[in-house]
Amino acid sequence: MIDQERLALAYDTARRDLLAQRLPEGHWSGRLSSSALSTATATSALALAARHGASVYDLARMGELTTAGLAWLAEAQNADGGWGDTDKSRSNIATTMLVRAAFHLAGDPADRADSLARAGAYIEAQGGLAGLRRRYGRDKTFAVPILTNCALAGLVPWSEVAPLPFELACLPQSWFRFLRLPVVSYAIPALVAIGQARFVHGPPGNPILRRVRTAALDKSLRVLEQMQPASGGFLEATPLTSFVAMSLASIGQSAHPVTRLGIDFLMKSARPDGSWPIDTNLATWVTTLAINALAINALAARRNEAAMQVLDECRAWLLGCQHREVHPFTGAAAGGWGWSDLSGAVPDADDTAGALVALAEADDSSVEPAAVLGIDWLLDLENRDGGWPTFCRGWGKLPFDRSGTDLTAHALRALERWRNRLPDGSPGADLRKARIDKALRRGFRFLARQQQADGSWLPLWFGNQDHPHEANPVYGTARVLLAYAELDGGGTEPARRGLKWLANNQNPDAGWGGGQRDAAGRRRSSVEETALAVEALAAAAGPACETWLQAAIDEGLGWLVEAVEAGRHRETSPIGFYFAKLWYYEALYPLIHTVSALGRALVRPLIEPDREPASGGHPARLHEPATGAWHPAHRVYD
Repeated sequence: MIDQERLALAYDTARRDLLAQRLPEGHWSGRLSSSALSTATATSALALAARHGASVYDLARMGELTTAGLAWLAEAQNADGGWGDTDKSRSNIATTMLVRAAFHLAGDPADRADSLARAGAYIEAQGGLAGLRRRYGRDKTFAVPILTNCALAGLVPWSEVAPLPFELACLPQSWFRFLRLPVVSYAIPALVAIGQARFVHGPPGNPILRRVRTAALDKSLRVLEQMQPASGGFLEATPLTSFVAMSLASIGQSAHPVTRLGIDFLMKSARPDGSWPIDTNLATWVTTLAINALAINALAARRNEAAMQVLDECRAWLLGCQHREVHPFTGAAAGGWGWSDLSGAVPDADDTAGALVALAEADDSSVEPAAVLGIDWLLDLENRDGGWPTFCRGWGKLPFDRSGTDLTAHALRALERWRNRLPDGSPGADLRKARIDKALRRGFRFLARQQQADGSWLPLWFGNQDHPHEANPVYGTARVLLAYAELDGGGTEPARRGLKWLANNQNPDAGWGGGQRDAAGRRRSSVEETALAVEALAAAAGPACETWLQAAIDEGLGWLVEAVEAGRHRETSPIGFYFAKLWYYEALYPLIHTVSALGRALVRPLIEPDREPASGGHPARLHEPATGAWHPAHRVYD
């Protein structure tokens, strides 16, 4: 077993580093990686808006931003001629096509002849247009916007861009999930703007369809205007906002309020180095993750009054992030949380679950009304298959609208935390508890069905670029195992199979995940995935766990403690998906997951009941944790 003093010192180091990242306002904001895809789309949008709306915009400032964006992109080109989504990402055909389009729209292609030639060779090697379509399959959410951007740059004919039925946006929002739309639920703005651009630049031959779509132009634009947040950024996302702005600008709508507000968002969100991130921030998400990470080691946190104050301050901020009105973007009812406190965020299952878990740690009954609203919101979102989707119930036709194992496991943990906390006798308490019980049963049945043949689970919103299918079974399995550990003790057959898979897939260096190779050609594990795996294994381990499980925990902890001691616990990896296969990394992820894992290791039984305390340790009082990770029979040593 790892030396407990080293473990405690590593935990204190990681916790201090995490607390140091708080903003003066009291919460966390983090920093998303700069994105070549976002930078390319933003640069294209600014160039087209300037070209078609010279009298509307600050052309000098737009020129500065496009020049800086092109310069940043030129520096970001990979050796193979392509571009990846982040500076740590492999090249991919989608981002490379968008960067090439940006150079044609915003600069002088002759100045970048060599760079563009290498990019063209990369695109051809990946299969060209057929390769792009193969990457996204039947989901047109990203393939059609990419081809639209290329068509606007004159690189592909408009006939290659699939028409989108923007007229359907004029129908009641509640009908959308029944219409079998070719884009996911969160891409309605792209459906409208890109659909209109395709219609204007390449109108259909059918005269009836032309009349229908002509009649729907103004009304669908009004729908788009109602969906746009005050910030101007749809979902606070640079790519989606850019696709909307460039499409409208190209059809004579540069002065339209949606275009102007979108361009203003892009100009304000540009970074000093000339790049753009995929989204403004994930402030609510990383704050709930940080709160829950700090709360895991409650014993250590309660010895540190400053840390407990931090948690209380963040919860107050968190309550202010709850959506209290029907959301105009998805029509979601009041009660959910989105990933950011900014106006472009949309309530979703993962962020709502994270907020509920954080609020469950509060010793303050004033949070209960907000929690009840959030519980009902989460219960109403559950799909018929027993799992939870991201945004909208019933949108199960396309990949990123289906129920997800990671989302479902998080929702189950949130509901369980609150089931026993809901005050007896309060209005609707018995019915709500009955609904929670039913949701828990259905949710675990869903998870059992979704378990892979090898024992792993695949998540929806996270991946690993080195996995054969760009999936991330380490992330998915770890998140699901936490639900099993907290709700049923982790002793069921699906949980045991998942634990076996996780232990058997430990890398030779004792970590998990990763994929980058060191100088000797050995695969390097990642901080995020190793921490996730260690936390899940430690949560499942009892006071006298099996040898194979204890060995995996000890070796993983050793890797993680050494990473902290060497200052590598801040190293990021592109494990996040943002929309369909758009990679990102977040600066706070490795810190947060390290604090979670080391904190979980500190509070699990460190010795078996019949053994003496480790040198320097002494028995502490039995402690029943709010997280459910400890049990009264366990002897905990501090």
